Amino acid sequence: MQQTVTPGGYLGAVTLVMRDGEVVDYRAYGHRDLARHAPMQKDSIFRIYSMTKTVASVAVLILLEEGRIGLNDPVARYLPEFATMQVATGTAKAPTLRPATGPITIRQLLTHTAGFPAGLPGDDAAAMLATRSDPQAATDLRDFVQRLGRAPLAADPGARFGYDGAGLEVLARLVEVVGGMPFEAFLQQRILDPLQMRDTGFSVPAAQRHRVVDITTMGERGQLVLDDGPSATQPGARLRPYASAAGGLYSTAADYARFCQMLLDSGSLGDVSILGRKTVELMMTNQLLLDPPVTQFSDAEGFGLGGYVVIDAARRGQLGSPGQFGWSGAASTSYTIDRHERLIAIVMLQHLPRSDIDNDLPRISRPFYNLVYQALVP
Repeated sequence: MQQTVTPGGYLGAVTLVMRDGEVVDYRAYGHRDLARHAPMQKDSIFRIYSMTKTVASVAVLILLEEGRIGLNDPVARYLPEFATMQVATGTAKAPTLRPATGPITIRQLLTHTAGFPAGLPGDDAAAMLATRSDPQAATDLRDFVQRLGRAPLAADPGARFGYDGAGLEVLARLVEVVGGMPFEAFLQQRILDPLQMRDTGFSVPAAQRHRVVDITTMGERGQLVLDDGPSATQPGARLRPYASAAGGLYSTAADYARFCQMLLDSGSLGDVSILGRKTVELMMTNQLLLDPPVTQFSDAEGFGLGGYVVIDAARRGQLGSPGQFGWSGAASTSYTIDRHERLIAIVMLQHLPRSDIDNDLPRISRPFYNLVYQALVP
């Protein structure tokens, strides 16, 4: 990690490793600002983007435990906007529509198998038609669902894994409708407050915004520059107009470690219970009813209810365990939970990688987790 934050490298990082419920390594490296003047602090605040998805999935599972929804329920039972879905085929220039072979279920939304456009081969027609309703321009989750419901799918529900954010936004609206309160309030009351995740939310209070880490990308001249998104120019501001379950949370390593420890401890943290033991087991079981049951990213990983599940540690080519669970965020944050080793590891950086250049910063999650696992003792 020290080598990672040298001049020309990442600005800074925070890492946190826990085993058997005890913190065994928790450090800050480098700086939190592009000028490299302000040292990174262990309580620095990061945009965790898609690590939000796991938190949102827990909110859905709370409703499942309460008997208010079922995994195989059609989402249209609660959100009629999805009652008559169509699938777009053909090309962007000559799209055709046909009825979907079945309804979208809650399980499919949780596992990215609902069929929404995901940048996969053959998605062009559906992606083009989706731009007409423009869900990303929604002002709230109700508006998002109404816009998305007018757009066709790219594949039949349950036919493939296609990683997208739309399904999680739909689930956030489901939580609002079934839970009877705004999604943001549900997370606060049922997850964040009970777990004392005081620095986690969809925005950062003005008095704490100095703790938000600068978010960088690689510039055209081969030097780090600030990203040009709104959260770069206004650190701590909401990432979207609505509470985005797909990627809207800010958090700290310590806060997210409390969330992970709750999952490692079968749904409870101390005397606070968020989920039951069997629900967490289900969450961390591969839910992909596909052949083969793997994601688009790895032929060694399936997907549970909110994160990857390692199904073949040897094929994965990385130290770890079968059943290991975790996910990452777009700006170089990631976590893993290993129930077999009673281990949690979190790495927080704030850099948006680019796939269109050859001189971007090297990805470090794989060597980081290899080093964590190399350090294990009985």
